[in-house]
Amino acid sequence: MPQAWRGRTVLADRREAIAGLRSNDLGSYRVAVLVPCYNEAVAIAKVVADFRSALPEASIFVYDNNSSDGTAAAARAAGASVHREEHQGKGHVVKRMFADVEADIYVLVDGDATYDAPSARPMIQKLLAERLDMVVGTRVHREQEAYRAGHVTGNKVLTGFVAQVFGQRFTDILSGYRVFSRRFVKSFPVLSGGFEIETELTVHALNLGLPVGEYDTPYYARPEGSASKLNTWRDGFRILWMIGKLYRAERPLACFGLIGLLLALMSIVLAIPIAITYVETGLVPRLPTAVLSTGLMLLAFLSLASGLILDTVTRGRRELKLMAYLAHRAPGEERQRGQSG
Repeated sequence: MPQAWRGRTVLADRREAIAGLRSNDLGSYRVAVLVPCYNEAVAIAKVVADFRSALPEASIFVYDNNSSDGTAAAARAAGASVHREEHQGKGHVVKRMFADVEADIYVLVDGDATYDAPSARPMIQKLLAERLDMVVGTRVHREQEAYRAGHVTGNKVLTGFVAQVFGQRFTDILSGYRVFSRRFVKSFPVLSGGFEIETELTVHALNLGLPVGEYDTPYYARPEGSASKLNTWRDGFRILWMIGKLYRAERPLACFGLIGLLLALMSIVLAIPIAITYVETGLVPRLPTAVLSTGLMLLAFLSLASGLILDTVTRGRRELKLMAYLAHRAPGEERQRGQSG
C-alpha cells in the first residue's frame, strides 16, 4: 500500500475512533478503574456504584491496604474485584495495581467518594482524542466541607515549586483523580510508598516531556462518618522531601552546581579579609580560617564534579525510561490493534 494511502487510512481510523468517543462508545478499549483503599467502608460502595454507572464497560479494581473496618467486604458486595496489598502506603498500592492490572485505559481514583465519577468519561475522551498519556482531574471545590485551607494552600505552594523546578504544566499536582494510557502505566517506575505518589507521577511526566492535560472536575466533601488519612503537616513535608529527592535525582547538575556555588561564595567571603591582611602585612594571622576557606573551595569543586558525573548518569537513565515508554503503543492504537486482529 502506498505511504500516502496508508497515512489516509490511519487518519480515517482515528477520526472514526474519535467519533465513537463522542457518541459515548469506548468500543473495544479495556478500561480499568483503580481504587486504592484504606478504611473506606463508609464510602467505597458509593464509589463503586458511581463508577459502574458512569463507565458500565469498565472493570473496577479495589485494592485494600490493610483496612480494619470492612472495606474489602463492602467493595466486594458492591461488585468490585477486590485485592489486597499488605505494604502500607498509597504508593505501594499504586505500584501493585499498575503491575497487576492489564488494560488500555486506567482511571485512578481515591475511595473516599470525593471525586466526580461522571467526569471520568470526558477525561478518557480527552486522553484519546488528543493522544495524551495522563489527564489530571483538577479539583473544583463544590462544598465548604471539602475546602481545607491548609491543604489548598499547601497544594498551591507545592504546585508552584514543581512548576519552578520542572516546568509549568499542572495546576493541581496532588489530585488523586487521573486517567492514564497503558504506555504510561507500564513504563512508570513507582518509587514512593505514601501520598507522595501523585507528586512522583507528575514529575515523571514533566521530566520526560510526555503529552499530558488537565480537566476540571467537581470535588466534594467526604461522606458523613468518613475521615481523611492525610495529615497536612506530616504529609506536606514528606511531599516536599520527595520533590527535593526527585530534584537531586533528575536535575543533579543544577542541584550540586547550586551547592557548589554556595560553598564557593562562603569560601570567598572567608578568604577576602585574609587576602587583604596578607597584601598589607605579608602575614596570614588566621591560619584555621584560611584552611577552612581552602577546604570549602575544594568541596565546591567536588560538588560541581559530582553534578557533572551524575548528570551523565541521569541522562542515561532518562533514555532508558523513554525507551521503555516508547516500547508501548500510543493511546488509541490498542483499539485499532483489536479491530485488525
